[in-house]
Amino acid sequence: MSRGLTLLLLPLALLAAPARAEGGTAAAEQVQIEVLHLPETCSPKSKKGDLLNAHYDGFLASDGSKFYCSRTHNEGHPKWFVLGVGQVIKGLDIAMMNMCPGEKRKVTIPPSLAYGQQGYAQSKIPPNATLIFEIELYAVNKGPRSVEAFNQIDKDSDKKLSALEISQYLKEEFARDGKERHPSAHDEILADIFKKNDHDGDGFISAKEYNVYQHDEL
Repeated sequence: MSRGLTLLLLPLALLAAPARAEGGTAAAEQVQIEVLHLPETCSPKSKKGDLLNAHYDGFLASDGSKFYCSRTHNEGHPKWFVLGVGQVIKGLDIAMMNMCPGEKRKVTIPPSLAYGQQGYAQSKIPPNATLIFEIELYAVNKGPRSVEAFNQIDKDSDKKLSALEISQYLKEEFARDGKERHPSAHDEILADIFKKNDHDGDGFISAKEYNVYQHDEL
């Protein structure tokens, strides 16, 4: 499946888990941010729910040793993730808010917003480690659960998605993607969408059920 279609299906099929709570002001103040480079035109700026593309290197503050480099993973491609929903550590979710493409930052993240008392043995991060990341942001795109994506599917603008609306959306995306699929794929994906998103079982996916990022527009 192409990355484009995958991202279009993410809002419905893969991101049904509740988002983690937002960090308060006190938590945000614990992340130290140093802007290393700011483009002359700094737009758009990232916000919760946006899909970001970035490279970043991670270091232990205690001795400066590098524990992670995105350029050595995934064949060197920048990392894609949705901001503010726990796909990266909490400190990075905070540190990369209001960041624009081309911007570079150096951020210091305390243990409470990183791996805490447990550490992360797989990456050789000890317990209670303060982390430093050097980040270069390449792209800020509307996330898979944006208001625009919801409104695109909600043809009758009633702030809820019916099986018919989602079915039509899937057919259109499959047609655009152009890949051959088993005839049962449509029905299986549709059933999975409702299983993961229709939390009250009323046969519709409401704006609240769809919108794990809690945009004010909905």
